[in-house]
Amino acid sequence: MKLVTGLLASVLLMAGMGASHAVVRIADDRGGRIGTYVDKYQGLRSSGEQVIIDGLCASACTIVLGAVPHDRICVTSAASLGFHAAWDIGANGRAVTNPEATQMLYSMYPAPVRRWIAQRGGLKSQMIFLRGKQLQAMYKPCYLDAQAAPLPSSRRDRAVGQREVIRPDPATLARQPD
Repeated sequence: MKLVTGLLASVLLMAGMGASHAVVRIADDRGGRIGTYVDKYQGLRSSGEQVIIDGLCASACTIVLGAVPHDRICVTSAASLGFHAAWDIGANGRAVTNPEATQMLYSMYPAPVRRWIAQRGGLKSQMIFLRGKQLQAMYKPCYLDAQAAPLPSSRRDRAVGQREVIRPDPATLARQPD
């Protein structure tokens, strides 16, 4: 009986360890409809998962900055955030800036990101990019020297980015500060 109990406890502990290191990696996400991203990121916020931005996160994808707590987001050196005004399709089939949606989008961003956008003239039809040292000064760097195992994709995963469980190498854990 003790053997069965010990085995069950070990399995539960290992399963919990895998879940506690679950992350969502965002890379090459060009955005989409604001409402869709708000819904996705609210689920991500409540999941407790970490977010790695590792590549392009543009347009509505950038809502992640306001939806997920700052301490659960990290950026790699390849991270690039693209911001622009919200738009709708006009009667002639062309993009027309939507001032109300643009203001809503802007208000979702954390204060340092809003200041950065304001210093560049605000959200306009032209994309502006936050990356490199300026981005890394706002968000903690990601340490990706861990082994990653992909999880099965779901509809949400494809829209948010690749979902992974990070299983750190024990030697890596020993080197990292608490």
